[in-house]
Amino acid sequence: MLKPRRAKIASAIVLALAAIIAIPVMAQSKGGSKFVCWKDKTGKVVGCGDSVPPEYRDSAGSQLDRSGVKRGAVESAEEAARRRAREEATAKEKADERRRVAEQQRRDATLLNTYANEKEIDQRRDRDLQQIDLMITQLQPPLKNATDRYNDAQKRGAKEDMARAAAEKEKYEREIAAKEKEKAGITERYAAQKKRFTELRGGGQSAAAPASSPAAKPKK
Repeated sequence: MLKPRRAKIASAIVLALAAIIAIPVMAQSKGGSKFVCWKDKTGKVVGCGDSVPPEYRDSAGSQLDRSGVKRGAVESAEEAARRRAREEATAKEKADERRRVAEQQRRDATLLNTYANEKEIDQRRDRDLQQIDLMITQLQPPLKNATDRYNDAQKRGAKEDMARAAAEKEKYEREIAAKEKEKAGITERYAAQKKRFTELRGGGQSAAAPASSPAAKPKK
């Protein structure tokens, strides 16, 4: 009977010691202490602790409390870099949009301060087109002279004269073509201004429609 009694006493002592050891662990768990588990390159969890070893910091892990309950994910270096890149791209898009809106507001204010009505826009457009037409008219005589010299040299078979006249003729033709293109750009620009002006004044889309028709003519 003595041996069973000693065994019971020994068991009681072991249980008491275990309870004493468990108290700090439970208190630490209740205190909210956390640790992390880390993975290898294959995604397998290979260890847990208070901090991730340097050789595993490029791999994502899980943050656990002392009872083993998952509290959140720990970013890998690659994931953190991608997140920062996304945040920077989003911030850049927002900044670009703010600049675009500010620039549009500035242009709108300038447009409203420059013209009193749509008629003034048409008059300004016509003046600019007339200036370009005058430049084209001034280029016509030298173009005709170069063309005449080219034709004369061709009849005489004078290759050097033909080459010089051809180069001069092409030069004036390019200048005239550039002026015609400039006219088309002017017409389109004033059409857009007139449309926007009408919208800002609350006239809707219909009033701006006629302004777009002259822009199509130079393109044909």
